Amino acid sequence: MLSIYNTLSRTKEVFKPIEPGKVNMYVCGMTVYDYCHLGHARVMIVFDMVVRWLRASGYHVNYVRNITDIDDKIITRAIENQEPIATLTQRFIDAMHADAKTLNLVSPDHEPRATQYIPQMQGLIGRLIEREMAYQGDDGDVNYAVRQFPGYGKLSGKSIDELQAGERVAISGGKRDPLDFVLWKSAKTEEPHDTRWASPWGEGRPGWHIECSAMSCELLGQHFDIHGGGADLQFPHHENEIAQSEGAMYGSGTIDQPFVRYWMHNGHIRVNQEKMSKSLGNFFLIRDVLAQFDPEVVRFFMLKAHYRSPINYSDSQLEEARTGLIRLYTALSEQPSIYGDQLDASWKNQFAQAMNDDFNTPEALAVLFELVTEIHKTQDVERKQELLNTLHHLGNTIGLLYQSPQQFLQGGTPKAGLSPEQIEQKIAARQAAKEAKNFASADAIRNQLLEEGVILEDKPGGQTTWRRA
Repeated sequence: MLSIYNTLSRTKEVFKPIEPGKVNMYVCGMTVYDYCHLGHARVMIVFDMVVRWLRASGYHVNYVRNITDIDDKIITRAIENQEPIATLTQRFIDAMHADAKTLNLVSPDHEPRATQYIPQMQGLIGRLIEREMAYQGDDGDVNYAVRQFPGYGKLSGKSIDELQAGERVAISGGKRDPLDFVLWKSAKTEEPHDTRWASPWGEGRPGWHIECSAMSCELLGQHFDIHGGGADLQFPHHENEIAQSEGAMYGSGTIDQPFVRYWMHNGHIRVNQEKMSKSLGNFFLIRDVLAQFDPEVVRFFMLKAHYRSPINYSDSQLEEARTGLIRLYTALSEQPSIYGDQLDASWKNQFAQAMNDDFNTPEALAVLFELVTEIHKTQDVERKQELLNTLHHLGNTIGLLYQSPQQFLQGGTPKAGLSPEQIEQKIAARQAAKEAKNFASADAIRNQLLEEGVILEDKPGGQTTWRRA
């Protein structure tokens, strides 16, 4: 049985979806004013892994990941660039989709954009005002009255008096309490006209937090199974989502059903022990990293650590991930890349036990490496093929081992030196030297290729294969 660590209860809980066999899952996506960095990649890869495993376990998953396409940072960037908001956001949405495709991510079933759900947000704000959970300040902004919601702080685990207004929450003169947060921002004269919508409270735009409550409830219902995102969203964003959604449903009364059953948060990526972020200037764009490393190496690097743990980024860590993948693909290269349905139940069970323990990918990968050892020891051809089938199948369930062994082992990056065509030419020259019994020349070619990062493997029957070192 699958167990998930629920941030709300701070314990692992046996997963019981609201509707048997079906999972409704919402993940906070990108704010599209720039290219995605590795921190974004971790969120996308972690919840891609979660969706894949849930589906491999037999669940029908309805996966929603939103796009924030109206926001203070977006407006600032559009003004700097002197371009329309829609032009700016579409450019970075296209770039995000390109990164996601390269990383072999499954597409969300729904990818709502905030600007497409303004009426739903206004409806939610109106309900909060009716329940006296929100008010319009003197400056025109509509704010959520945090102290009106008795459960505020239950996700972050702090008392309401300990909590401070979080990042992205500007303290304005229209608030009654510094903890209150903006639901609807009144239009400012200096802001472009494509950043404002008509509303009962005057022209303006939604605050950041209200969009996810509106979009998730519209697409998944008022109560759904899993809500995910980065650890930095736990407070204030997800705390505020709970307050908005449950406040609109119940006011300040008793909560019959929680807005979300299971809250999941992935750990940060760190650089020199500091969180990777644009504000610190220590971030690495996905596209820049992929210019040096195979996309599957980046995925493997992310899955080597448990999704809730922080991980340290460095080139050496990615090289280590690449080495691990080489070992897996080298095992797969022992037989033709044709995999059948005959799988080993024992290895499948070991892998499932790891994944069902709160998606423990480090333990699941350890199972794959133990399976590789078994493959190398096995001499029986049929048994070896069954184990190879199992290795390939289990890797696929979490988005790994989707390339052919030749494609990965001979792939490399622009820094890898010789092209495949140049390597094949040198292998042919080496073969000719061997046939002429010029073994010194053949050895020289092998050594030259090794210096270029290419390893040759002479197979029985005279065939020579190669892979990047």
